[in-house]
Amino acid sequence: IEGAKVVAIVRNGESVESAAAGEDVEVVLDRTPFYAEMGGQQGDAGELSAEGVALTVSDTKNHNGLYAHVAHVTEGTLTVGATVTAALDAERRGFLRRNHTATHLLDAALKQVLGEHVSQAGSLVTPEHLRFDFTHFETLSSEQLKAVEDLVNQQIFASKPVVTRVMGIDEAKAAGAVALFGEKYGDTVRVVDMGEGYSVEFCGGTHLDNTAKVGVFHISSEFSVASGVRRIEATTGRASLAVMNRNQEMLFQAAAVLKAKPGELREKAEQVM
Repeated sequence: IEGAKVVAIVRNGESVESAAAGEDVEVVLDRTPFYAEMGGQQGDAGELSAEGVALTVSDTKNHNGLYAHVAHVTEGTLTVGATVTAALDAERRGFLRRNHTATHLLDAALKQVLGEHVSQAGSLVTPEHLRFDFTHFETLSSEQLKAVEDLVNQQIFASKPVVTRVMGIDEAKAAGAVALFGEKYGDTVRVVDMGEGYSVEFCGGTHLDNTAKVGVFHISSEFSVASGVRRIEATTGRASLAVMNRNQEMLFQAAAVLKAKPGELREKAEQVM
């Protein structure tokens, strides 16, 4: 967006009137397209600029409702009251949206495969991958993991709409929206509905408008992080493709070492053992 006003500049924890090239600061604007880190989703990155002034934003933080742009001044001097153009990294935002939408689909799939006792115990959404903690009492079998992965990909391949609505909290609960345990909500909430009711959750984060845009969903690991709490790490889109290509390359290399075709690798390995 253009015409955003610099409300405050913070350097080393103290409010200052200006910041020169080479300095690391936090910048508060009167309005911004950047999403601040909340609910497990990492904050946006991008650039702030004006005539003769440029800043690289590496992260966006939420300080009691104030969005602070964590930035490095690369050119000129930024002053309080100045007007800047705020441009977020659209590609990075796209990766975050894919992984956040996939997190909701994963939550719903886990409930379907394991049971309604599953509830979210934490999450992390980055451009590279997603991490989802949930309540469950035992290790997931390979069959259960495959079932969860297949359910998520079914919703992706079905190209279902992702709809966000702002409504009263009582109306949202009546509609079956899932709230996070321990979270506090006001009278008005934002509800994200995926797959025409497949996943309906309270959420203030950024999402895709269609499940198909997630790309391929791939579970990379599943393990325990605490008593009764397990963690799944997964990738989407281009990151999933990179993992698959890497796994295929390892398969081909192992087959070459054992002088076998990839499809015959298991039998050849058993013979060698």
